[in-house]
Amino acid sequence: MILTVTMNPSVDISYPISDFKLDDVNRVEGVRKTAGGKGLNVARVIKQMGEGVVTTGVLGGTIGDYIIQELSKDRIENDFLKINQESRNCIAILHDSKQTEILESGPTLTAEDEAAFLTKYESLLTNVSLVTISGSLPKGLPSDFYRQMVERGHERGIPVVVDTSGESLRQILISEVKPFAIKPNITELSQLLGINVEPNIESLRQALTNEWFQGIEWIVVSMGGAGAFVKHGQNFYQVTIPKINVINPVGSGDATVAGFAVAVKHEQSVKVVLKTAMTTGILNAMEAVTGYINTANFEDIFNQVQVEKIDL
Repeated sequence: MILTVTMNPSVDISYPISDFKLDDVNRVEGVRKTAGGKGLNVARVIKQMGEGVVTTGVLGGTIGDYIIQELSKDRIENDFLKINQESRNCIAILHDSKQTEILESGPTLTAEDEAAFLTKYESLLTNVSLVTISGSLPKGLPSDFYRQMVERGHERGIPVVVDTSGESLRQILISEVKPFAIKPNITELSQLLGINVEPNIESLRQALTNEWFQGIEWIVVSMGGAGAFVKHGQNFYQVTIPKINVINPVGSGDATVAGFAVAVKHEQSVKVVLKTAMTTGILNAMEAVTGYINTANFEDIFNQVQVEKIDL
């Protein structure tokens, strides 16, 4: 069983409006509402791959109830901490080939909420073999909260995959206890290190030799259509992916995490782990629905992903 964590989930609402008008009435047809949040996308793709998954985080109010309802429709097991605040909506207005987003900040958690969730998290760790943590922290939680979660996983010998950025990621990296895997992109890597990381082998290799990354088993630097640059142990790999017709790239990073987690859980080779991760990310980009892959296309895309070990 894989555990996915989303600390600040939302209901994602998409409003397609062909002629969006400010300071006027806009009527909408074809509204789409989904249970949103990076970890929920991870959970959906893991479920579509036929793996056991349970998802957790913090929810409240009628919005929280809707999220649980939607997950239950997809038969995704969930065990959230319930709070007496309303979870958030995230609105995307699709207009004129553009996307305008209105993102609520969500609830502010208390010290009691923090302690209660960590207790729930520790209980969930007894029944899982791998954890993924995705996205940003809600207000009220300390920046080292994910670090605490990684440490608790480490105490139980459970690998933790982290997909976050900024101070939350820095707090994890300065700890003596390292996560099993991280998945920054080049922009996040540059911001983290305070340098301009270029999208080439030498610049990326140099960046990943920083002492902060020592002890992390897997570092997957996502590069969009250019694939990924990967450090596994002391080895480096370049992953190239086929050109596709991109329908909706949102959630592809989450789908990549899902494929990675499933392949690692099955103790696959380095090559298969990376090909699987890239394949699920690509498949998500080929679909209109976020956090969805058409598994019928898996083998075809998998065979087109190339993994090359880089000789130092």
